Amino acid sequence: MPKVTKKSAAKETDNVYFLKILIYFVLGTIWIKYNGFVVFPVGLILGVIIAQKDHFAIDRKVEYAVLIMSAVVGLIGWGLYLAI
Repeated sequence: MPKVTKKSAAKETDNVYFLKILIYFVLGTIWIKYNGFVVFPVGLILGVIIAQKDHFAIDRKVEYAVLIMSAVVGLIGWGLYLAI
């Protein structure tokens, strides 16, 4: 009878986990400004696309929550803005 083994999940260290959360946070704060008004959350859209394609996904719910929270922080004035 063949031996059945469990497929082990890829483990991430705490440093990698923290770095990914930090990258998602900074990415979520990127907004486009047009004529002085905050218009479009570029970083949020880009972050959602990256979170969907991430091979070693932490937990997509956590990634999305960090992106949304950082987008709100970017909207109230603490973000990176691309002026057009």
